[in-house]
Order: sequence, then C-alpha cells, then structure tokens
Amino acid sequence: MVARREAEELLLIEEADAWFEYLEATRGQTALRYGEVEPWAWARLGQRLRAVRAKRAKLRPAAAA
Repeated sequence: MVARREAEELLLIEEADAWFEYLEATRGQTALRYGEVEPWAWARLGQRLRAVRAKRAKLRPAAAA
C-alpha cells in the first residue's frame, strides 16, 4: 500500500512537472514566438500527460491484485 501511494505521488509530481514545462516554454514570449512555440509545447504536454495516464492505468490492476 505504501509503495502504491509513493508511485501515485511520483505520478502527480511528473504531471505537475509537465504543466510547469509547458508554462516555462510559453510564458513571456512575444506574440510571434508564442505562435511558434505553443503548438510544440502543447503537443509535448499532451505526450507527457498520456504517459502519466498509462502509468496510472498500470497501477490500478496491480492495486486490485
């Protein structure tokens, strides 16, 4: 149970890190540069969040066993 809680906390940290990476990439950009960077940053965020969801899905069956 403790290991599962720690794994969930690590996934929450990973999710927050993904959002902070997005914010760092897009914050303070000029309009032109924002238009160039934002699609990449959004795609990267989506990729990282999908990875977190996949890891969470793997944790659920392990918890049920």
